[in-house]
Amino acid sequence: MLVARDFSVQAATSDAFADTRLIANAARAAGISAPLLDRTASCTARAWPSATDGWTWCRSSGPSRRGPRRSAGRPALRSRPLAVGVTSPYGRGRVCAAGGRRARGGARSPATVPRAPPRCGRYPVSGPGGAATDAEERDAAFADTVRRTGASIGALYLLAPDEQVLCLDVLSGVPADFAAPWVRVPLAAPMPVAVAVREDRMVWVGSQEEMSRAYPRTAMVVPYPLALVAAPVTGVQRWGVLMLMWPATRPPYMTARERGNIAASCRRLARLLEEAAEHGRLPSPADGPRVVLTGTDRRPVSPTMAVADFVERLPGGSCALDLEGRFTFVSSGACDLLGRDADQLLGTVPWQSLRWLDDPVYEDRYRGAVISREPVAFTACRPPDHWLDIHLYPDASGISVRIVPCGGQPPPAPAPRNPARPAALARAGRLYQLMHLAAGLTEVVGVQDVIDLVADQIMPAFGAQGMVLSAADAGRLRITGYRGYAADVIERLDGLPLDTGLTPAGQAIAGGIPAFFGDPDEMRRIYPQAPLMSDKQAWAFLPLIVSGRPVGICILSYDRPHTFPAEERAVMTSLAGLVAQALDRARLYDLKHELAHGLQQALLPRSLPTIAELRVAARYLPATRGMDIGGDFYDLIRLGDTAAAAVIGDVQGHNVAAAALMGQVRSGVLVHATLGTSPDQVLARTNRLLVDLAPDLFTSCLYAHLDFAHRRVTLAGAGHPPPLRRLPDGDTRPVELAPGPLLGIDPDAVFPVTEMPLTPGLTLAFYTDGLIERPGVDVDEAIDGLARHLADADDRDLDALVDALLRQAGPDGRRTDDTALLVLQHRPAGDGERHPGE
Repeated sequence: MLVARDFSVQAATSDAFADTRLIANAARAAGISAPLLDRTASCTARAWPSATDGWTWCRSSGPSRRGPRRSAGRPALRSRPLAVGVTSPYGRGRVCAAGGRRARGGARSPATVPRAPPRCGRYPVSGPGGAATDAEERDAAFADTVRRTGASIGALYLLAPDEQVLCLDVLSGVPADFAAPWVRVPLAAPMPVAVAVREDRMVWVGSQEEMSRAYPRTAMVVPYPLALVAAPVTGVQRWGVLMLMWPATRPPYMTARERGNIAASCRRLARLLEEAAEHGRLPSPADGPRVVLTGTDRRPVSPTMAVADFVERLPGGSCALDLEGRFTFVSSGACDLLGRDADQLLGTVPWQSLRWLDDPVYEDRYRGAVISREPVAFTACRPPDHWLDIHLYPDASGISVRIVPCGGQPPPAPAPRNPARPAALARAGRLYQLMHLAAGLTEVVGVQDVIDLVADQIMPAFGAQGMVLSAADAGRLRITGYRGYAADVIERLDGLPLDTGLTPAGQAIAGGIPAFFGDPDEMRRIYPQAPLMSDKQAWAFLPLIVSGRPVGICILSYDRPHTFPAEERAVMTSLAGLVAQALDRARLYDLKHELAHGLQQALLPRSLPTIAELRVAARYLPATRGMDIGGDFYDLIRLGDTAAAAVIGDVQGHNVAAAALMGQVRSGVLVHATLGTSPDQVLARTNRLLVDLAPDLFTSCLYAHLDFAHRRVTLAGAGHPPPLRRLPDGDTRPVELAPGPLLGIDPDAVFPVTEMPLTPGLTLAFYTDGLIERPGVDVDEAIDGLARHLADADDRDLDALVDALLRQAGPDGRRTDDTALLVLQHRPAGDGERHPGE
């Protein structure tokens, strides 16, 4: 091949010249007319395929000594990258795109390695005659959905088989590193993908403002204008969720047709997953996500001399980045403006090869362009005083970049950091990961929450395969959670002395300094007596210190030798401080919650009496937030052979005083009920007791007297939600209860009574407000909804019925208040039918 006199252009036929996208964007920025560009591209598209089949071309300003020749013994042009040498009439140097190697004399010769088979993520795309794998079919369906919906970013999450976690299976539109904080998403997380699966509904977020209102934690770490939908992938079972994102330029609403198309795509994915499950070929969460290319297929347009000259004539500089941020094309004008040769730029990311761009602010501009798919512009200073306007034009395949000198006084811009400083410590990607993880650590409550967050989010963020979290307890390290280790290994590691200097863990805690070992040899050199109890090959020992006091240690480990750069060590060390504080708070919470729960259980009845004519089921669930004791209570009282009493109540507050008052109320009701007092008098006397004991605490209460001899139920209420009654024919509704005031307010209060027949098969449900109160839901609507669930439930097993009612009240497992539920069903003596639960 001839060596061009002035410069060469190199490109692969698969992405020739970053295709004409770069030229179109450059022309638009430079004011070149669209018709001229169209004619140039059209001529190129028509002339190039027939003129260059099997040939390697070069043109110089003068006649060639050898001219074009067929590459003897080499693959045809369409099976290998193409190198084209072009002489510039302006003599401005080289225009280079990735794809060739340097030849003698400064030119780049074509690469001779045959192009790899086409791939879809990690999986080769099956050609004619080859059977597609389950993963390929799923990836193809996923890619088709992303293309048809016009989404810029797509992700498919699958439920882990034995965990309440969503694992990222397939990703498109962004580099895998961008998704590192979200490779594993807890099902209880306040994020759109988790909500869609928990509530089995499509979640639409139409704008950045809506994201900030509904999901502030997600908005904090993805502060870009975008629209998002998360749709559950459900068939015969729940499989996961499909997430799609669009730039903010799309309308902030979703049409019914779009919803239908996305729902149909989710059903298609569910069918593919069901087929894979039937053959035992479901993906493993340990496989990690696959990155799938979903860009629209385009006929490649190979660069010609005219196109190369066209780019060189444009003012300023042009270059292209792939989605990973690497240079794939650099024009000679860009080389001049950036102060680097093309060879120094191609294949690198700007903040590595151009130290004056090594600032998180600039990297964030790139991240914003990739995620939002909107043009981004900023001003940067190339030392000492060369100000440049840089414009980014993104799409699904990469980013076209235009660089022009800044005219006039530049706007305020972040000062480039001194290259001599460790600038890598503040990489923008790491900063976003740190923000995301820090936000998650502020939300954890118990020790198990800390373990899950470290395993689900911190491990994937650093690419670790193992984790051990230990807490300091009585001079020893007690393992509280782990991942990636065999149980026998954990058993040997559990309970190591805290002050030993023989192991990295003990030394790290004693000195409060993290320790990093890239391979076993490095470990043995420093700690020759430390036994290697597992097959791990690299370790990070992160001491957890709070106010100078060791609370534990977090160990991240790797299956292969691993280099720990300074940036990663700094982020791990910072994160260890946050984990330490979260673990310390969580241990305190668990301790207080355990004490509170134990006291609560002691105040509630250990078991309910067996009554011949009643089937009974009851539950008490504490709130999932808060560490104090609740005041909810219930009881069933035997009143001889022909009667019984049921009571349920809720004392105001969540503290020791409320729990103590709850115990006194329950005792008072029990005493008055066993004396044969009528329901209204039971409440009246208990009310006077409360006024004397605690005038600042109020109590709601519902008391029911069941007379089996006369088939009557007499009820009296004190500011408590009405019970639900279900007849044998399924008719279910709230009981129209005469209202009474709360207990503990007026010593002379009167509590009216309500009577109803006690028919065979009658079911009564007593509950506290924790079962019906939810933000934004009217109480009456919530009671009606609870009645509908009671009507639809199978009453042959009361325990299953009670569990079903509790699930409908909190489908995501979160409860803001304590909940008590007592269900009674009348079964007259002589009814020979046996039921589950009796």
